[in-house]
Order: sequence, then C-alpha cells, then structure tokens
Amino acid sequence: MSTHTATSGISARPGANSTVLRSEFRLFLREPGALFGIAVFPPVLLVILGCIPAFRASDSGPDGLRLIDAYVPVTVLMPLIVAGLQAMAPVIAGYRERGILRRMSTTPVQPPALLGAQMAIHGIAAFLSSLLSLAIGRLAFDVRLPPQAFGYLLALVLSVVVGLSLGALVAAQARTQKVAGAIGSAVFFPSMFCAGVWLPVQAMPDGLARVVECTPFGAASQALSDAAAGDWPGWIHLAVLVVWAVLLSGAAARWFRWE
Repeated sequence: MSTHTATSGISARPGANSTVLRSEFRLFLREPGALFGIAVFPPVLLVILGCIPAFRASDSGPDGLRLIDAYVPVTVLMPLIVAGLQAMAPVIAGYRERGILRRMSTTPVQPPALLGAQMAIHGIAAFLSSLLSLAIGRLAFDVRLPPQAFGYLLALVLSVVVGLSLGALVAAQARTQKVAGAIGSAVFFPSMFCAGVWLPVQAMPDGLARVVECTPFGAASQALSDAAAGDWPGWIHLAVLVVWAVLLSGAAARWFRWE
C-alpha cells in the first residue's frame, strides 16, 4: 500500500490514533518495571532520604537549605530520565526489532501515531510522578511548594520534553531492544549525576557546577531549584533546556529509522 493510501486511511478512520493510544496505555500498565522506575522509585527514594535525620537538619544542605529541600528537585527529575532512557527507548526499539513499525506503514495507522502515543504516555507518567514527589516533600517533610509556580512549571515541562527527546534519540539509533537498553544505561548514570542524585548541583565545586549546568539535566536541576527558592528560573538555564530540546528532537527526527 502506498503512503498516499495509508494516509488517506487515517482520514477515513479518525479514531485510529486514539485506539493506538488506548492500546499502548494498556501495554504500559502491564510493564511493572517501567511503572516502578517512573512512578514508584523516585518518591520512595525521597521518603528514604527524608527519614534520615541529617537530611532534615537545618542548614545541612547548600545555601542554608536542608538536604531534603535540595533533593526534592532531584527526585522530580528522576522520572523524566527513567521515562525517556529506561522505559520508552527500549519499547520503541523493540517495535522496530519485531517489524511492528514496518508493518504499521501498510495500515491506516502510521508509525508516528505509535511514537506520539508512547511519548504522551511516558511524558504524562513522568509528570505525575514529579508532582507526587512535590506532594510527598510538602506533606511528609514540610518542604515548601515552589513559590514561583509558573517558572517551576515551565522548567518542568521543558525538562519533560528534553527527557523524552533524549529517549527518542536513543530509540532512533538502536536496532534492537537490548541495544537500546545498553545505550540508555550508558547515558542514564551521567544524566543522574548531572541531575544531582549523588551530589546536588548547588553543592558541586564552582567549575564542575558550571560544566554540569550546560547539560540538559544540570540546567533543569538548577532551574527547578531557583523556582523552588522563589526566584524566576535563570534565563540561561531555560535557554540551555530549549537548545537541548531542539537539538535532541531534531537529531531524533533526522536519524530515526522505521525498519
């Protein structure tokens, strides 16, 4: 079937994309590993850290904050990294490996519909997990909600886009699910470091912090921390996020293979 015929089929079946979305959502719910990594692990990590007395002590963290205050933005970023690199990328690569993307090109539902559904599902799951970490921080450990709510939301949305774009780039190059998992793992740990999992960006030496803030999740961590402190996220950090989102998504679109 030609591309024209397949595209015409989409118009004839306007509900096809929503059917794909519902189907992918059901499959996503059947993946306990992805659900745990995105929705459970970051909030649980926050609870574990918050139960350590030293993390709740006054002035235990950078800039006079408690350590638990500094780690809330970190656990907000974690599901975005997991969603893109550990969950979405292997799924899409697995579809390519099994020929699902190629077979879809001969149906009324084009492969971009499946990719859109995957990005929407993982993006929403990561976003909700981030909100859950904020709620736990507030209710359990008296971490104040970001006073600069709009700036925080803007930084969070850009961070979601960056995380999914990075996952899409990995998926674009991986021929098999195992390869996607290997590449994702190789990128995962540096991303976690830049997000401040082992050491908050604010507590890093100045030279290292400047380098980290040029990375996607280093900039995201600093932007979220600024908004959490009541300031507007630094325009430089927001610009870094926008540039990375454009570069990563453009590279993913340029190099993506359906077969």
